[in-house]
Amino acid sequence: MIVLGLTGSIGMGKSTTAKMFAEAGVPVHDSDEAVHRLYSGAAAPLIEAAFPGTVVDGVVDRVKLGARVLGDAAALKRLESIIHPLVRADADAFLATHRNAGESIAVLDIPLLFETGGRGRVDKVVVVTAPAEVQRQRVLARPGMTEEKLAAILAKQVPDEEKRRLADFVIDTGQGLDAARAAVAGIIAELSGGR
Repeated sequence: MIVLGLTGSIGMGKSTTAKMFAEAGVPVHDSDEAVHRLYSGAAAPLIEAAFPGTVVDGVVDRVKLGARVLGDAAALKRLESIIHPLVRADADAFLATHRNAGESIAVLDIPLLFETGGRGRVDKVVVVTAPAEVQRQRVLARPGMTEEKLAAILAKQVPDEEKRRLADFVIDTGQGLDAARAAVAGIIAELSGGR
């Protein structure tokens, strides 16, 4: 089974592209969704122990947790040391299930693939990109987003140009949904033909 890592900076259209892979029948593991699930499950008691008062009724309160870790590098590192291994175990179980089911391709949707050293976990990397102005418009249209927040997020991410350089495949969502869907189909066809 070929494990395809799907990544891209904020506002590039990665979530939409992941849905296109899923719609084409490729199993997709969404790391962000796994975090949400873990925040109401296995991660909650661990996070409460590390950050008392951040879990309400057995579920991590993201606002309270954010207030505790944002701007505090040591706290953020502690949180990541709790959640990253759990997300990785969740992804490994997902891959084992689909490998045993005989799937030829599976996607790991990992927003911070390069930032977290995840390149070695996948066989090929798809980077989703868009022109900087398109990215900016998409992100600033999100509720509560500001220029300052966007700048802070981008400062922590590997630059888009570098991600594209490191990619095996690049999908430019700035070309529209049909072009992105065609690129997804092309990648699936190429990888399926190589098996």
